[in-house]
Amino acid sequence: MRTRAARTVDLLVVFALFTAGTGAVTACGSEKARGGTQVRDADPAPESKARARQVADAWDGSKAAEAWAKGYYPMSEVVQLPENAFRNGDDKLAYAARNLVLRGELPATSQKDGQVKWESGGSLTLPLMGAREAFATVAGGSTDGPPHLTVTGVKLGEMSLATSRGPATVPAWSFTLEGYDTPLKRVALSPSKLPKAPIKPAGEVPTDELAPLGRMIGVAGDGRTVTVMATHGACDDGPAVDVLETSGSVVLSASVVGTKDGPCTSQLLAKEVTVKLDRPVGDRLLLDAFTGRPVPYEKNGLSAGQS
Repeated sequence: MRTRAARTVDLLVVFALFTAGTGAVTACGSEKARGGTQVRDADPAPESKARARQVADAWDGSKAAEAWAKGYYPMSEVVQLPENAFRNGDDKLAYAARNLVLRGELPATSQKDGQVKWESGGSLTLPLMGAREAFATVAGGSTDGPPHLTVTGVKLGEMSLATSRGPATVPAWSFTLEGYDTPLKRVALSPSKLPKAPIKPAGEVPTDELAPLGRMIGVAGDGRTVTVMATHGACDDGPAVDVLETSGSVVLSASVVGTKDGPCTSQLLAKEVTVKLDRPVGDRLLLDAFTGRPVPYEKNGLSAGQS
């Protein structure tokens, strides 16, 4: 088996690649998910448990949490595919490679702002993303030849998606694809700027007991199932995620499980991990215990900046 020191070096590689740059506890139990399988762990690692409580205490009731509660932060895909996409393997490959060919011109609009409208009430006005900028986030691959998807029409409409404040309706650019009855939609707004975290990262180097998460994959419709991307090294047995729920936040603590025999290749691996909560996320923050920040949702070029 490899030594702890050697594993720390490997985890540092993982950390470098995946990082740039008082709340009343309502559910003190911890749930550890490993590789998508729920494993109830009654005694999480002391370092992980203590750090999770520190992060929760720092955020719950803070000015940063107040700022977060007023912002727009997507928690699901900002691109909505056509129904029954894709019709064949070539189309799937074309979308993955961002090989979209535009037939015609992208429309200009005099509209400068768009509104996020939440189902629970309330709205927020934000700068509207132009059709050209939105198209660039889904296209831009090599379109010299097949396979490719052909865009035959573009117009501004709306779509629904999950956000940190619940389901919302937002402006979206609608791209009609040749051969498809329903369009591909792309949200026409960028997320609000992240507030400054009220607590510093746990440290510069991940440990066996605590490591940074990759990113948010999404929250299920019932609000009680959260899927994140967790990272680990090739010499480990995989990632695990503990959960600490409070009245104002859900703190996710990622760690690495075990080791494998033989030399470690220092290869970075990532795995989706799903955790179940005691109650729906609602408007609570989803926080990364290691970084002390909200779990990032980054997909299709969309990310929130850190102030």
